[in-house]
Amino acid sequence: MDKYYGKTEITASVAQKADLTREEAKKAVDAFLDTLLECAQKGIDVRLAGYFSLERVERAARSGRNPQTGEAMEIPAREIVKLTAGKTLKDAVQGNK
Repeated sequence: MDKYYGKTEITASVAQKADLTREEAKKAVDAFLDTLLECAQKGIDVRLAGYFSLERVERAARSGRNPQTGEAMEIPAREIVKLTAGKTLKDAVQGNK
């Protein structure tokens, strides 16, 4: 088994499992990813029960260091996307089904 799946591999897997052509599967995968991006941009949480949830959260400003110079610096506050794995996904990683 490959160590990672990119968009191409996921599209091929969706095509096989859903009995779709690769082009149909590509449209479905693209639509799903576009929907995730739209939700992130609008600040809408995504919850796929058992699999994962995505939420946009504020990361506070903090002090840090420039790794090249060691100089102290302030890292400004910003919004990030936080992914939380659900039970089905966690169990799959542990080998439970």
